[in-house]
Amino acid sequence: MKKEIVAMLLAGGQGSRLYALTSQVAKPAVPFGGKYRIIDFPLSNCVNSGIDTVGVLTQYRPLELNSYIGSGAPWDLDVSDGGVHILPPYMREGEQGTWYKGTANAIYQNIGFLDMYDPEYVVILSGDHIYKMDYADMLAAHKKSGAACTIAVLEVSMEEAKRFGIMNAYEDGRIYEFEEKPQHPKSNLASMGIYMFTWSKLKEYLIADEADPNSSNDFGKNIIPNLLNAGELLMTYRFDGYWKDVGTIDSLWDANMDLLAPHSGIDPYDPSWPIYARTPIRPPHVTGEKAKVSHSLVTGGCEVNGTIANSVLFHSVTVEEGADVQYSILMPNATVKAGARVSYAIIAEGATVEAGATVGAPPDGSEDWGIAVVAAGLDIGEKAVVAPKAMVRENVKGGEQA
Repeated sequence: MKKEIVAMLLAGGQGSRLYALTSQVAKPAVPFGGKYRIIDFPLSNCVNSGIDTVGVLTQYRPLELNSYIGSGAPWDLDVSDGGVHILPPYMREGEQGTWYKGTANAIYQNIGFLDMYDPEYVVILSGDHIYKMDYADMLAAHKKSGAACTIAVLEVSMEEAKRFGIMNAYEDGRIYEFEEKPQHPKSNLASMGIYMFTWSKLKEYLIADEADPNSSNDFGKNIIPNLLNAGELLMTYRFDGYWKDVGTIDSLWDANMDLLAPHSGIDPYDPSWPIYARTPIRPPHVTGEKAKVSHSLVTGGCEVNGTIANSVLFHSVTVEEGADVQYSILMPNATVKAGARVSYAIIAEGATVEAGATVGAPPDGSEDWGIAVVAAGLDIGEKAVVAPKAMVRENVKGGEQA
């Protein structure tokens, strides 16, 4: 079963910065773009790049994510000599069971899985980024350079660089220094959290890192610096396409809105690079006589009788007559009843906004403004008001404010 390359997709993150949206599911399982989950993008990248063996490392609330991935059939990853494998933490004989302690430890705990395929190369991916990337091109660059590790980087502004791990490199791409969120960055080459390793070299450093009691067992904090300190060759791989870390409410909302922008750089309609997903079978969406829908994505099973503008509707959403939805994301089975107003908001799966209620508001320039979020399955009572930037985690009674 020897493979040239195996992908290891880190999908165990809690996603605490997504607040109410990840109270019941792992971040990679959060719905995105009307018909996808966040994890569909790296999985589709693997398939489109010719990688047919993927380990998905789960940890936080894995049930829905495991069920969603299943056998991997939607991504053509249900093959007998590879495919997609769910890899939770497990207890080994003679040891106490432990959660993944860090990104490096997660890979270390699965050395046995990787050795089963005896790959020449391993690509480490994150399950919470929205982008389209050909890993085959990155692998070719890695082979050509003979590096121990190649790190995908994206040019950002010097102000933004303070929020990223920054790779300082020579003109030929050789990395000489790594800085984690520097206050005074020396370059604007931000790490995308995509690492291409020669497996024999990575395995060596993973074992050494695990033996260090002072290590955080993290790629950015430990493995990459250790490689640099040992004089190993590390190279950058420059990426100039669309990429967004959707780990915050604002970035998740922005990325969904980017799907409505013709020149944002993300194109789900590109037939040469399809984004595969496990989508439920629903009838076509229905718009009533009084419905007004403009510049929006409306997925199958939706019933729209109100006004929708600049919004993303997942499957089986109901918007009743007289309701108004603007610049918002309505996740599967959400309901907005007659006369309700939803503006600059995210309504999670199965939540209901009752008649006459208000959720969110247009930007007003104040520090108190932000995207309003209603968690899955909640009920916002009749004529209740959910203020901008509110993170609603429990039902709101009619007439009350959250």
